[in-house]
Amino acid sequence: MNNGLRILHRRRAVELDLARRFLEVPVANVSDCMSRMTAGGPRLRPMHSGGRMAGPALTVKTRPGDNLMIHKALQLATPGDVIVVDGAGDLTNALIGEIMVGEAVHRGLGGFIVNGAIRDAGAIRAGTLPVYAAGVTHRGPYKDGPGEINVPVAIDGMVIEPGDLVIGDDDGFLCLPYDDVAELLAAANRKQQIENKMVADIQAGTFDRSWVDATLTRLNCFIEP
Repeated sequence: MNNGLRILHRRRAVELDLARRFLEVPVANVSDCMSRMTAGGPRLRPMHSGGRMAGPALTVKTRPGDNLMIHKALQLATPGDVIVVDGAGDLTNALIGEIMVGEAVHRGLGGFIVNGAIRDAGAIRAGTLPVYAAGVTHRGPYKDGPGEINVPVAIDGMVIEPGDLVIGDDDGFLCLPYDDVAELLAAANRKQQIENKMVADIQAGTFDRSWVDATLTRLNCFIEP
């Protein structure tokens, strides 16, 4: 096997019907249900006009500044897939632009996550296909490889396996391990119900913040009388 230049099969992927149920769930709630321990870092921000993302990951690991394997991933992707690109965070050359995003829209894909740069930012910003990236540059990519498809990748410490669920909204994106997706959906829905009640209590003037003083007492905080 030629490590560094290989295209593998994705062995499993989150079912699209299950993935799409996360389109109604704030990423922050899911993150809270994962003990706030998982994140792709604040560098990658939404580049599109707005809207949520949820779909199985098709992963790409590429040499910084080279998008040969991203083009191949576009050929391999199925509707709903999110192409997750580990370009090592390099911002020297753009890895995707308006044409590749347009093809992804035509193919019904779920979005892009690019640990690297994009270009044609205005056109991407005017569109609704979710695109998360670390930066923008006008300089185009090389197309020589090497690169890998459907291998584990990591973005700022968050590991993404092929077929894991990736979700995103205006706060950023998050990866949910394949085996945990159903459990996290149930937990996030419970979290949402709790927050809905908190909002209702605030509006009714009955919101309970007694936990704040209880915590300060537990910490032996001095409060000047």
